[in-house]
Amino acid sequence: MSLLTGAVRDAARALSPGELPCYLYDMDALEQHAAAVRAALPPSVELYYAAKANPEREVLRALVPYTDGFEVSSGGELAHVRGAVGSRPLAFGGPGKTPEEIAAALDAGVERFHVESLHELRLLARLVGRHRERSANRPKVLIRFDPPVKADALADSVLAMGGRPTPFGMGPAEAAEALGRFARGELPDLELAGLHAHMASGLDAEAQLALAEQVVAEAHALAARCGVALRELTVGGGMAVDYTRPEECFGWASFGAGMARLAERFPGPALRIEPGRALTAYCGWYATQVLDVKRSHGEEFAVVRGGTHHLRTPAAKGHDQPAEVLPVADWEHPPPRPEVRGDRVSFTGQLCTPKDVLARGVPAPGLRAGDRVVFALAGAYAWNISHHDFLMHPPPAVRFLRAGTADASG
Repeated sequence: MSLLTGAVRDAARALSPGELPCYLYDMDALEQHAAAVRAALPPSVELYYAAKANPEREVLRALVPYTDGFEVSSGGELAHVRGAVGSRPLAFGGPGKTPEEIAAALDAGVERFHVESLHELRLLARLVGRHRERSANRPKVLIRFDPPVKADALADSVLAMGGRPTPFGMGPAEAAEALGRFARGELPDLELAGLHAHMASGLDAEAQLALAEQVVAEAHALAARCGVALRELTVGGGMAVDYTRPEECFGWASFGAGMARLAERFPGPALRIEPGRALTAYCGWYATQVLDVKRSHGEEFAVVRGGTHHLRTPAAKGHDQPAEVLPVADWEHPPPRPEVRGDRVSFTGQLCTPKDVLARGVPAPGLRAGDRVVFALAGAYAWNISHHDFLMHPPPAVRFLRAGTADASG
């Protein structure tokens, strides 16, 4: 089964060697996927996009019609996303917010703050007090908390941000103290919106629903103990993208039905999710060219233009990036054309490190230097998390593809 859309296949073949490597974004595919995700969710569940997954301006703008807002996690993201999506609602999350970043968020009219600690809550209250003369609106606060969950709730997660020692959010005692300050009226310049939890990444729909149910139950219990009302409750993102089974997608239909049941069981606060990778991973591909084929200690390697300094995801997550070969008949060099002698090859990049591996043991009989290779699921945590300046290779090109058109950038 091919993972390439027709637009991506045509673009990857049409690019000249000098235009490679190149990120190819199928914007029609992105919008179709986002629309399907939105349709699977009940109207009572809000959808914010976690911009950290892929902050390309074109991607952000394409997601506007299908999302209720955007989650940002730094002052840089805040300025970038605000510039891309205008007045759309923003939520400012992430640990270690500086006073300068908080002040910039207040100046930019950020609607919500995910507060990570008691210190951050005090800092926000102090800065808001200075800012009140410039704005009549009180910022909404969601206390990020780390609720107790069952021991097996995070067992299948790729990354766990809660349920164990963590720098993220507040434990039950600190969260209760933060809520108590609102209950006692000690924070008149801030408005308590609710609670925020992001416990894990990489869970399938069934595990995500089970975790969300525990988070919602613990949130309601905590609010009741503290005597506060919750109007909003964020249960996080982290929906699984399986790089070993790229043809499969997170079970949005079953997840949406489960969230509808959860909203009925725990009426009151609006429920919110914040997916990132699961929205954009499938719309991006990294296309490049095989430069050389070589054999070492019984294994075969194909060295491609670029590498993990452009597409760090497989190195960061320890997986093989799904790959597809597009054979090229022409060979422009006088020397013989290197080619694979066996059935499988490992794709490596141009960096001077054995860690520069994009995929191992890929079935590719007949692969030759000069062929194109396109890596799928490159639409999230790919170029934006890569170590761009290592060895100072040129950056990849970028193309945003729509029916009949290809907008170039980079």
